[in-house]
Amino acid sequence: MAATQVEADIHLEGVSKRFGEMTAVDDLTLSIPRGAFYAMLGPSGCGKTTTLRMIGGFEEPTAGSVYLGGNEVTNHPPYRRDVNTVFQSYALFPHLTVERNVMFGLERKKVSKSEAKQRAGEALELVQLSHLAQRKPGQLSGGQAQRVALARALVNRPRALLLDEPLGALDLRLRKQLQIELKRIQQDIGITFVHVTHDQEEAMSMADTIAVMNKGQIEQAGSATDLYERPRTAFVANFLGISNLIDAKVTGDQRVTTHDGAQLHAPECAGLSGDVQIGVRPEKITLLPAGETPPDGSNVLHGKVIVAAFLGVSIQYVIQAAGGEELTVFAQNTAGSEPEGLAAGRDVQLVWRPEHTFVVERG
Repeated sequence: MAATQVEADIHLEGVSKRFGEMTAVDDLTLSIPRGAFYAMLGPSGCGKTTTLRMIGGFEEPTAGSVYLGGNEVTNHPPYRRDVNTVFQSYALFPHLTVERNVMFGLERKKVSKSEAKQRAGEALELVQLSHLAQRKPGQLSGGQAQRVALARALVNRPRALLLDEPLGALDLRLRKQLQIELKRIQQDIGITFVHVTHDQEEAMSMADTIAVMNKGQIEQAGSATDLYERPRTAFVANFLGISNLIDAKVTGDQRVTTHDGAQLHAPECAGLSGDVQIGVRPEKITLLPAGETPPDGSNVLHGKVIVAAFLGVSIQYVIQAAGGEELTVFAQNTAGSEPEGLAAGRDVQLVWRPEHTFVVERG
């Protein structure tokens, strides 16, 4: 464990945080390597912001230890930790120019005026706001103000940047634009970013590693691809995208039988036994009219179309499976019209390749 603490930029060891009777973070251990873009993703109340605040020194753990760059900082206040935090509220000084807002922390550290001005210029260039250096915060858009807050945090050259829902107050178009900006900035400067969000798309578009949190613990951590294609729990499967989950029982080597008797091939169930849920993502399923022959080796379920909704890029189907579940299917809009035989009320087959089946324990 000591090696992990030394190698990791940020390391939490058995960290818990209780507020009275409520446990916000429960015996959490995690390691974030130098230069990673690490996202903590989860619903409100899952413990992600409390975890971030313990890394930043704004909350003290009830139990456990916090390490930065191999050094224990559990009891150090924020100003003695080599991290900076960007919050959803920008908290810029309205009476100072953009440049002076960015220089403020350096001036307090007694950095010379010429060096502070140079570093502020570099930070504003990084966030592409050099041309607004002499404006006041009241003259900025929300997206520009958030970039100034980012420049102000980066100008100190911290070991790590902590981002607490930094894009939450922005509209969708701006949020998407700044997601790309944040990723670019992180790649340019190469420091560790720890980003808290409840927005799955935001986490998936930016982070190298996503930790999905639930009830104060990490349910699963990995790349966006890992979590989406190979979720280990029903919570993760449902939190990242839409999942079709069906109750089943492991009946053989890589074989499961659904509760209504369908035999399916599930390579991921190797080593599992008993009651499980098998899952498949909506875009992995092909719908065929009843009676048409599916490709050899496919997994097949039968059902009836309840809803067929045209979404432009795709058609979303809601299918009532023979076992009673309502399953979602996305079909790419390649034909320019709804495929014949797949209108509401029609009997269909849901067909997918076995390797697209994931398996989770039954909740």
